[in-house]
Amino acid sequence: MPPETGWENVSEWYDGHLKEEGSLLKDVVYPSVLKLLDPKDDGRYLDIACGEGAFTRLVASKAKAHVSGFDAAPSLIASAKKLAPKQTAYSIGDARSFSKLYPAASFDGATCLLAIQNIDKLEAVLAEAAKVLKPGAPLIIAMNHPAFRIPGASSWGFIGNDTMYRHIDKYLSVLEAPITAHPGSDPTVKTVSYHRPISTYVNALAANGFTVSKMEELVSNRISTPGARAKAENLSRREIPMFLVIKATRT
Repeated sequence: MPPETGWENVSEWYDGHLKEEGSLLKDVVYPSVLKLLDPKDDGRYLDIACGEGAFTRLVASKAKAHVSGFDAAPSLIASAKKLAPKQTAYSIGDARSFSKLYPAASFDGATCLLAIQNIDKLEAVLAEAAKVLKPGAPLIIAMNHPAFRIPGASSWGFIGNDTMYRHIDKYLSVLEAPITAHPGSDPTVKTVSYHRPISTYVNALAANGFTVSKMEELVSNRISTPGARAKAENLSRREIPMFLVIKATRT
């Protein structure tokens, strides 16, 4: 990936973020993706843009499977290798051209967690995934919900203290937006996020030999501390999903 869309320049922050207790990634996204992947003993699984390998280690702990991961950020892969269980393997690779790293049709399933929105060429990623997956194998993609989390074009709002709503300025337009990776720490360090409507993902999957079999919309598990707006905030969290997970099958 180009430097501005990869996570090498924010790898130290990202590595620390994954170690924090109570993160939505660990508590909400990982359980959903793991259930949809349903890894089997002796299976072979791939995590696309794996970061420092947190999800690969989770898969390895739940099944006696071999789990591979790759990422464009060398420092994140170095972290993954330090923590690697014996049945895991990691490589440095570009999500748009990673099939050369693995034998064709060699994986029983693949995942891509909160990374697809930071990759500029969606079709290339899916074409590469199709090459390394066995027929009938699942590809699970988790992302910030495209209908409700649009960089620079969505926000929370209140009507008094009783109603909290999500304001959406744009949805159908494909957008490229610079993102401050860790505001408050170093707001000058940015990466790039790509917003696409849900139809773009479904159509791109179909064009590259996948059939969508399931979608899950995940809400935050956080609860507000008591206050004037707590009831409205908690209702919005239960009703407005923050993540979208798509399960597609390699045909």
